Amino acid sequence: MKSKTLQLPLQTFSLIAAFMVWVILSGLMPFIKADIPLTGAQLAFVTAIPVVLGSILRIPIGYWTNRFGARKLFFINSIVLLAPIYYISIANSFIDLFIGGLFLGISGALFSVGVTSLPKYYPKERHGFVNGIYGVGNIGTAITTFAAPVLANQFGWERTVQFYLVLMIFIALLNFLFGDKNEPKVVTPLKEQLKTVYKNEKLWFLSLFYFLTFGAFVAFTIYLPNFLVVHFDLDKVDAGLRTAGFIAIATFIRPVGGWLGDRFNSFKVLMIVFAALTLSGIILAFNPGLTWYSFGCLTIALFAGIGNGVVFKLVPMYFSKQAGIVNGIVAAMGGLGGFFPPLLLTFLFNLTGHYAIGFMALSQVALACFIIVIWMYYQEQLEQAKKIIDYTVEGIMVTDAKGNIQKVNPAFTTITGYTEAEIIGQSPRILKSGKQDKHFYEEMWESIRENGSWQGEIWNKKKNGEIYLERLSISPIKNESEQVRYYVGIFNEAKID
Repeated sequence: MKSKTLQLPLQTFSLIAAFMVWVILSGLMPFIKADIPLTGAQLAFVTAIPVVLGSILRIPIGYWTNRFGARKLFFINSIVLLAPIYYISIANSFIDLFIGGLFLGISGALFSVGVTSLPKYYPKERHGFVNGIYGVGNIGTAITTFAAPVLANQFGWERTVQFYLVLMIFIALLNFLFGDKNEPKVVTPLKEQLKTVYKNEKLWFLSLFYFLTFGAFVAFTIYLPNFLVVHFDLDKVDAGLRTAGFIAIATFIRPVGGWLGDRFNSFKVLMIVFAALTLSGIILAFNPGLTWYSFGCLTIALFAGIGNGVVFKLVPMYFSKQAGIVNGIVAAMGGLGGFFPPLLLTFLFNLTGHYAIGFMALSQVALACFIIVIWMYYQEQLEQAKKIIDYTVEGIMVTDAKGNIQKVNPAFTTITGYTEAEIIGQSPRILKSGKQDKHFYEEMWESIRENGSWQGEIWNKKKNGEIYLERLSISPIKNESEQVRYYVGIFNEAKID
């Protein structure tokens, strides 16, 4: 039990360290480019390249976490990261930075470990908050963005990078000693898990949402330090502090997003998130001064952080049996969301001389997500209504205003013997037993017209010809013009003493 209680703080601290490593290049870029000449395109690629492998590997790492456990994944990858960290510290060309940065992406992929492992230790109603706490590991990017320039001023950027070697060795030892050796494992083959989820539209909608929310977080993290220096003439340390503030807000608000997803309807929270991101993108598109630019960025930090927490509340809710692979796919899409925007912004700036189109694209993607989440919200309501009907023990039959059967539930089939395929489009007369006369039905419909419903006992006939007594209630469903659109009959078989 003690080992289990340690996993949340241990894995969160491990993620902090991993994210510290992930953004070494962007945090130190103002210093690196002073020693290694880089063009604008090369600079964009070097700062964005750690995101590539960090995104792609999130899928297999999520799967491997389910199969081998978080302890092994954090330990092995912490050791593997020693090589690219050291290689970057002795880099003297664009190619060196590119190769080192590519494999540095392993650290970003470790995000999939905790979001797959930690929900195993907590009930579903706490998954949003727990994953939100784990997501605080994002603060590692803020620590590097703030601390790395300060250390580079004192020791040089090469020695600063080498300090991270000690950090990774420490993380490897912590996980080796205190990681849970008995974490529950899932050994379903990767191909089989992919088959069960890739056609599910919810997977790709959640991936799009995280592509925007986490992608915005990563993109601004790697884009802001150099942009603030070049565009607003801030000094390197000031730019690092402001970027660290952005990261801190997005990171510490993430558990709040998870809590909001646990406490309220997650889709309603996401509606607010995407509306705010849409407006923020529009503000930034108008190329404002530093004050309004800061407001737009901080608003993005706030709502992207909330969105990150909410999305990973939804993943285990919809994909509890395939959490590892789905967490990996969604997290990978989020990482790729951080790779493309800096490149797109650089390309558009070189083409047009400003960033307006890029920020407007951000607002339009957010608007698209806003529309999709509204659709998902109402789909969820319809699915819940369907489940209520399907799991009700009473038989339910819905007809249109003309009396054609539109919908029945499984209990209807159990009682009458007619399947949904057999009964849809038929008239309820198919159930008539012949025991009630015309006057009975006239009184029934008169009661429905006058009183808005009818209830009583009626003899009907099953598919096999058996006559049975049922207790039945019939109610009309009207539209806003008080016109009857449907009739709903709810019944059960009465026992005859």
